Amino acid sequence: MTTMTVQIRRKGVITLPIKLRRQYGLDEGGVFTLTDLGDGSLLLIPGVSQVARLGDRVARLMKEADVDVEMVLEALDEEREAYYREHYAQAEPLHRQ
Repeated sequence: MTTMTVQIRRKGVITLPIKLRRQYGLDEGGVFTLTDLGDGSLLLIPGVSQVARLGDRVARLMKEADVDVEMVLEALDEEREAYYREHYAQAEPLHRQ
């Protein structure tokens, strides 16, 4: 276990030492979970954001299925059109008397 001193700067910014950032592959914009252990100790755990994790999963599944972004966009357009036709296009207009 390594102990290092860091300083809280303006707006609560803490700079992590470069050695740790390189060792753990931490980059700007990285997401962390901060846990207050209740005795003044804080536990900072790096984590992948849910959006990044799901984006990586979608990209992997698309690659496995040999699907590109254009194909996905085209399929979404087709589904949107079908949904519109099913829910709105055949509705009778309301007549006021």
